[in-house]
Amino acid sequence: MNQPEKLLQQYFGHASFRTGQKQAIDAILSGRDVLAVMPTGAGKSVCYQISALLLRGVTIVISPLISLMKDQVEALRQVGIPAAYVNSSITQEEFYHTVQMVQQGQCRILYVAPERLMTDSFFRLTQQAPVSMIAPERLLTDSFLSFAVNADIAMVAVDEAHCVSQWGQDFRQSYLDIPVFMEQLPARPICTAFTATATKQVEADIARILKLQEPEIIHTGFDRKNLFFGVRRPNNKTRELFQLLRENDGKSGIVYCSTRKAVEEVCDALRENGFPATRYHAGLSDTERAQNQDDFLYDRQPIMVATNAFGMGIDKSNVSFVIHYNMPMDLESY
Repeated sequence: MNQPEKLLQQYFGHASFRTGQKQAIDAILSGRDVLAVMPTGAGKSVCYQISALLLRGVTIVISPLISLMKDQVEALRQVGIPAAYVNSSITQEEFYHTVQMVQQGQCRILYVAPERLMTDSFFRLTQQAPVSMIAPERLLTDSFLSFAVNADIAMVAVDEAHCVSQWGQDFRQSYLDIPVFMEQLPARPICTAFTATATKQVEADIARILKLQEPEIIHTGFDRKNLFFGVRRPNNKTRELFQLLRENDGKSGIVYCSTRKAVEEVCDALRENGFPATRYHAGLSDTERAQNQDDFLYDRQPIMVATNAFGMGIDKSNVSFVIHYNMPMDLESY
């Protein structure tokens, strides 16, 4: 058994890789860039997590959602893999501690929100001069670059890579900073990109914008045969929602709403009728969002009512249904 399989069994409890995983890992360990289009649940994260353990240096994972980072980092720590994250939910003290861990070689995988690449906190940590003495356009190169040089970056893994494309359904302007950041490094790290949702045009955008160099391109499809899509046109949406939840009694699921107000109304209605529900949207405090997310993850409140600020990459094995209470405006959003 070679090293990747040993680590897969040691940390994740699996005897063999899923389709596409070993191909991606072998390419990364040979020093190649990778662009992988793999369906949700196919194990994209394992590709860069296993590789990170075998590369010398730290792997930076660019991830778009706080909830995604929190889930993955907690799961890695539970199995003994030293990992951390940097996003708007952590305190300044936690930030300092995290970067010290990375610089001392005590962290192998660091999750970073793309917006954090240009924040003052990175700057203050890595520079002696006060922020006011540095021109704003220098923040990216002078702050995160200094940190990156000290951290000895082996790989930059771009998760939810479709966010780099204007044609992707979750375009994030801050993703365009990634190639700028990589170009400033003294030695270019391996760059990998993973997504479950890429048309041919989005795929081409990912490779072009991230400037992938002769990447290993992996397609394992997007269809999951254990899932189905259904559309209902009820006279009373709330009553229909109650019926769907009763049909899935005891199961965990997500109810998506298009607005914060709708989240509040639907969550209140569910609670008033005895359903174990909690809520998640950008208008809540960081503390409440974190608490509600934990209640959902650990089945204290198995029904999550949320806007699309929640859910991308949530690592929860028993989610049995997803209900869109409000019809999304287009197929991409759905």
